[in-house]
Amino acid sequence: MSDPTSPSTAPIPALLLAAGRGERMRPLTDHTPKPLLQVQGQPLLQWHLQALAQAGCSQAVINTAWLGEQIQRHFGHQFASPHGPVALRYSDEAADFGRALETAGGMARALPQLGPVFWLAAGDVFAPDFVFSPAAVARFQASQALAHLWLVPNPAHHPHGDFGLSEQGLALNLPPDAPGPRYTYSTIGLFRAELLAAPWTELTAGNPSGAVAPLAPLLRRAMDQGRVSASLYTGRWTDVGTPERLAELNRPTDSGTSAAPTDLPTPPHQAAP
Repeated sequence: MSDPTSPSTAPIPALLLAAGRGERMRPLTDHTPKPLLQVQGQPLLQWHLQALAQAGCSQAVINTAWLGEQIQRHFGHQFASPHGPVALRYSDEAADFGRALETAGGMARALPQLGPVFWLAAGDVFAPDFVFSPAAVARFQASQALAHLWLVPNPAHHPHGDFGLSEQGLALNLPPDAPGPRYTYSTIGLFRAELLAAPWTELTAGNPSGAVAPLAPLLRRAMDQGRVSASLYTGRWTDVGTPERLAELNRPTDSGTSAAPTDLPTPPHQAAP
């Protein structure tokens, strides 16, 4: 009998979020979807695909809306990698509903192409040091959590953070005036399909009505019941939300490489993943 906590657990699929309009990135995103903007010589979304391939992930779904046909045209249906291919499928929200469905709505729409457990990562985040660890998947599958979030120290543009983090590794739905540190959700996590169903939401698998729904309310409900775990990630991480942040990532240094962002403060403690 196999050990359910073993890192040899079969790879799970990933859902990469690439449907947003990228309003704050205009005019760069007027004609190019944000996940295709170049970061250090390659499309932003490609960094996640490379990391997934390196971790042994063989399947990914990309949800699209704004200029999504460009993403499909660029990556096609297979991402080639020295670590093995990643089969790509698409959840085209623009073709189906004429608009993006926000994070939870898009997740529910893509569920029939995923499985009971999947990785989630936003296509507009640069996190080149993040490892989509099979061991983290195994620990998550052996737990009772509905989601496991990777939190980051608050960047300068988001100083108040999103969630707290307990010493036991639970994400906390803290009120704004609560004492203790709060961290920013990196938009990378592990999820169970159960979170996209009752009692956490009225969404249904496949989201046939095209309901637009954010993710944060679902997470907060599950946090209140102790069903969301979290880890602190302190590697390089940038929410590529403005042309200025993109330019900073691509700014050459004296060594000839691009500059890494330096606006993440050192956290007071780090929870185990």
